[in-house]
Amino acid sequence: MTAPPATSPAALIAQHFQNDTRPLGIAVSGGSDSLALLHLVAEWGGAPLRCVTVDHRLRLESAGEAAQVAAVCAGLGIKHDTLAWDGWDGQGNLAAEARRARYALMARWAASQGLPGIALGHTQDDVAETLLMRLARRAGVDGLAAMPARRSEGRVTLHRPLLSASRADLCSYLATRGAQWIDDPSNADGRYRRTQARCALNALAPVGVTPDALADVARHMAEARATLGHYAASEARALVQVQQGDLLIPSEPFAALRPDIARRILSAGLRWITGAGYGARGPDLDRLMAGLATGQGGTLAGCRVTASAGTIRLAREFAAVRNAAAAPGALWDGRWCLSGPDTPGARIRALGPEGRAACPDWRETGLPLHSVETTPAVWQGGDLVAAPIAGYPNGWSAQLCRSATDLQSMLLSH
Repeated sequence: MTAPPATSPAALIAQHFQNDTRPLGIAVSGGSDSLALLHLVAEWGGAPLRCVTVDHRLRLESAGEAAQVAAVCAGLGIKHDTLAWDGWDGQGNLAAEARRARYALMARWAASQGLPGIALGHTQDDVAETLLMRLARRAGVDGLAAMPARRSEGRVTLHRPLLSASRADLCSYLATRGAQWIDDPSNADGRYRRTQARCALNALAPVGVTPDALADVARHMAEARATLGHYAASEARALVQVQQGDLLIPSEPFAALRPDIARRILSAGLRWITGAGYGARGPDLDRLMAGLATGQGGTLAGCRVTASAGTIRLAREFAAVRNAAAAPGALWDGRWCLSGPDTPGARIRALGPEGRAACPDWRETGLPLHSVETTPAVWQGGDLVAAPIAGYPNGWSAQLCRSATDLQSMLLSH
């Protein structure tokens, strides 16, 4: 059999997965990009496959489209699942909310099916359109960098093997197979930014601003992002210390860092505390940086940032964990695990002002009051059972499930 050209979609699939034979999920909406991905991965045949479609229930036709994908999968001998999302409450940015929900649903689905990865049908055109949209938002290096070919969503790896393939090439591939794809009418709706970006690309083509040219720019920006991440991780390794769930950074060396490096460390530090998949908004982060430059702190993304006695402290904001609860042994606030004697009805909650008042030795922890009140404690109804971090262990221990190494990994990965 003749090998496919090195730049063909089939070759891109083979290059990306190589000898990886682990089970793989494929996300398919029924559009040309994802449907081509489905056929290409099925032809590659290097791993057991399972397909998923997320029905956002935003259009009457969506259930029928999911059924069409299921029929295609049946013809290919691939199991198919449809996941429904009905979490839209009419607030916020619909596209962003739908995207976050889609990835979360697919990650949980993959984990439940024992799938270590999911393949997504993003193309060179998606990279170019995203770059144009982010230019309009005046994004920096990170915003303009190409989406990664591999990214972690929890314990699941998201694969994008077709980032160098054009949408036109994928449509041609489907046409040769006689495959029919679904055209989502929203793709032609001029109210959406992505549709506007596609129109802009058509207008820019005569001067050489083409999807492949913009995709090259995005890849260069991704290389720059990786370089900056490397240096930020190196500086974080030297400067940042962990104290009972808080991050401490010496103010003077932090102020001496190049602004982009300092900004990256601060953004990653906030995510290290909250576990958020995305960093704080750029303008909000800029305001916090400006405040720190004058010795002022602030709250951002569920964290409280203070500057005192030559040290910047990143801590959890009490309002963000006031209502958080977990069973003993389970993760609390996504990063603490408490264990101790069997205590019927025990729940892990924030220590809070009342619990802190019941811990006379809390000052010996070296933590400021606002940090102590956000530490995990064991409650039995309204009674405080234990507060291991606040100097009242009572047979209980608390383990922080993040380390300084995790912070450095955040800076290195995108």
